Amino acid sequence: MFVAQVAGPSMAPTLRHGDAILVRRRGQVRCGEVVVARFRSRPDLLVVKRAIRRHSDGWWVESDNSFTADDSRAYGVADVIGRVVCRWWPRPTMLRRRHSRSPRT
Repeated sequence: MFVAQVAGPSMAPTLRHGDAILVRRRGQVRCGEVVVARFRSRPDLLVVKRAIRRHSDGWWVESDNSFTADDSRAYGVADVIGRVVCRWWPRPTMLRRRHSRSPRT
């Protein structure tokens, strides 16, 4: 496991800028879970997004904030690094999986 800090508004209202999250590297990722991932087109950047659907070569991930588009719609599929287990600061909260939805087009 590792700790990461959320930067930016792309996962609001689920996660907000400055939230500290606990991430589990191992385990199966399911559609609807919040994950930490890396886009192949932006390998230097780790992102926190929601796993929408599995592709043969990665995951389609999207922001919870509909006003942002810095997700698979812009960068394609992503490689998941780990699954976000909980937010531990400033408000400890277990994150729930959302039922999968169709990717926005």
